[in-house]
Amino acid sequence: MDSSATPVKRRSAIQRGNHLYKDWDVEDTCQYLREEGFGEWETTFREEMITGAGLQYLTEPLLDKMGVSPMDTRLKVLHCLRKLCGISVKTMKVFNDPIHGSIEMHPLLVRIIDTPEFQRLRNIKQLPGAYYVFPGASHNRFEHSIGVCHLAGELVKVLNDRQPELLITERDILCVQIAGLCHDLGHGPFSHLFHGKFLPEVDPERNWKHEMASVQMFDYLLQENYLSPVMEQHGLILPEDLDFIKELIAGPLEQHIQFSQEQPTWLYKGRSEEKCFLYEIVANKRTGIDVDKWDYFARDCYHLGIQNNFDYQRSLRAYLHKVSHLIEIMITEALVKADKHIEIKGSGGRLFTISAAINDMEAYTKLTDSVFEQILHSSQPELADARQILRNILRRKLYKCIGQTHPKRHMEITQADLLSLASSVAEARPQSEPDVFLCAEDFVVTVVNMDYGMNQRNPINNMHFYCKNDPTRAFKIGKNQVSQLLPEKFAEQLIRVYCRKTDNRSLEMARKYFVQWCINEDFTKPQDGDVTAPELTPLKQSWVVDKDEEDNEDEEERRWKVHPSEKVEKVKHKLF
Repeated sequence: MDSSATPVKRRSAIQRGNHLYKDWDVEDTCQYLREEGFGEWETTFREEMITGAGLQYLTEPLLDKMGVSPMDTRLKVLHCLRKLCGISVKTMKVFNDPIHGSIEMHPLLVRIIDTPEFQRLRNIKQLPGAYYVFPGASHNRFEHSIGVCHLAGELVKVLNDRQPELLITERDILCVQIAGLCHDLGHGPFSHLFHGKFLPEVDPERNWKHEMASVQMFDYLLQENYLSPVMEQHGLILPEDLDFIKELIAGPLEQHIQFSQEQPTWLYKGRSEEKCFLYEIVANKRTGIDVDKWDYFARDCYHLGIQNNFDYQRSLRAYLHKVSHLIEIMITEALVKADKHIEIKGSGGRLFTISAAINDMEAYTKLTDSVFEQILHSSQPELADARQILRNILRRKLYKCIGQTHPKRHMEITQADLLSLASSVAEARPQSEPDVFLCAEDFVVTVVNMDYGMNQRNPINNMHFYCKNDPTRAFKIGKNQVSQLLPEKFAEQLIRVYCRKTDNRSLEMARKYFVQWCINEDFTKPQDGDVTAPELTPLKQSWVVDKDEEDNEDEEERRWKVHPSEKVEKVKHKLF
């Protein structure tokens, strides 16, 4: 064999090194060092048996341990090695974000951002109902997605720097960033309103998740913009990395498989179980604590005018604000009435309704919050009812909240159940008001679920903690090791009832209906029940404060309201 042919072959592999470098042997690696002007270190690399696959794991501390010095040389070696991944400082694009500051984006991420499918997120509000109550809450899914991408990358890079034994690769990092960027591609108009309120009302039997729509839109984005070859040029391996990205967004891709912490087999295809921690960065199925929440807590606080150290109580008041919630109900009603009369052109020139657009990604790409203005400014007589609802929202002619309460036990609620609850409110007409008749159509009942991200479970139960004395070993802590003041329950339901009639007489009577309904259903006593229906609240025995118990509490309080010195003396007397 002609020995002169061998270097030519290897040089070709090096020149195509965006992904072929992973197949190099030790001699290929040493040749690359010589060509980059670091031939003095090839003996060191040869002794350590550094192949192309091992180059991506090299860090500045590891080079120092190998004897590469001084630091300036180590940094230059690292720079030349990172060129193999096709990433150059010159090709990185900087985004200025109000939450995270300057964000550097990989060129592949920029290519994804600069597509119609991703740009669509500019027109989908993050907090659609809250925007009508909090004027600053105009932010959208576009900037949130960029923020999640940034945080996902920062977290996985920190893991890589601090724990090189995890063997995190550049491919892993880029895939996690792409998943963070694309995790919300599937959101419909007005974000959670679309899949949480609108779709269940028009098609209660359909179990549609926006995460799976994100996967479908991601596939469509790659196909329409010819990005699969671009991904390969940047070192990703298809279809393995595509599966990984989609699993990071939506979990296991097999739809019949439900995620379970007790599941004995590994359900994912994109990465082996040794890389399981990567699946907890963007959408954490184990504890619910992930970079998605990190970004929207900070971003929502910023735009809502709440201090950015995360005041969770004010955040909850904003998220669950009764007027914000009500406006989303009214927008949902308008969309339901307009559904069959809006036509969206999809693939092959076919026309789709609002609810059917989820079946065609070309049509779904065109479906954003702009449907609000499309209905509002329409002249179609079929859209008259929907148009009037939206006009009422803009003119602040809103339904009125007549009360809220809590069920004593958790309730599993479907759309049909909500209609049934509205009927039961109408049937709860107080006997003292025989001349007042309100029907089921006059009431709107909503059930708001509040939890810590894991339904009724404590997310901390699945968290691991580190001790300062031994930062290498993680362990779980029990509830009794934290505090005796932790809540007993980690989920709560809030039932709100609204009245579509807004005249004073109807609202006065509707509130009495509501109190009687709470009595009938054995719900908690409404806070203003004694004011709105003082003749009804005494009828429920459990709502009446025990007079003897109240007197005992008052006496106990009076006994301790003594001079501080006397209180100390009493305590000393008991102790000694």
